[in-house]
Amino acid sequence: MKKIIVIALVTLLVSCQNAYYAAWEKVGVEKRDILVDRVEDAKESQEDAQEQFNSALDEFSQLINFNGGELQDVYEQLKDQYEASEESAASVTSRIDKVESVAEALFDEWQEELDTYSNETLKRDSLAKLKDTQRRYKSLLTAMRKAEKKMEPVLSTLRDNVLYLKHNLNASAIGALKNEFNGVKKDINQLVAEMNKAISESNKFISNMKGD
Repeated sequence: MKKIIVIALVTLLVSCQNAYYAAWEKVGVEKRDILVDRVEDAKESQEDAQEQFNSALDEFSQLINFNGGELQDVYEQLKDQYEASEESAASVTSRIDKVESVAEALFDEWQEELDTYSNETLKRDSLAKLKDTQRRYKSLLTAMRKAEKKMEPVLSTLRDNVLYLKHNLNASAIGALKNEFNGVKKDINQLVAEMNKAISESNKFISNMKGD
């Protein structure tokens, strides 16, 4: 029964996506254009995530340098940074998923339309361009997913530290968290570096698709 429900949901989703693309095509917006827009959106979400994770790191830095005041306020600020980072990570994943969805639809359509050519020269040229675009896209998606995977360890560490501070609002807790800071800093720096690579791949892919 569950298998039938899953198949039905997937079929419905595909149908909705096809209707969505068809509606845009009627007003002159092709899947290629949608793909470029979604890559740009994914790039922007990664840039936003970079800023957010760095902001969380700054808050963590202030925490371990805590020198008097209300610990509850410090906890709330770190908790807010963690939750904002979690939202940023979810946005990155969502937008990469959308890139992948339209790319698959574009490549399937492109491949199918190759069989409609009567001119073999044009067909070969189109096939070569399809393979080149797929190669560039694969490089882009790999970079995006690699950066995406770097987010979870950072979120996990931030979550652990927020929970620890929640139940240990005292000076000794600050001392314990100091030992965690260098690891968090290293992970966030690696995350930012991977995102920079993905952003660079995005810029190259967008430029190529636009014919710049």
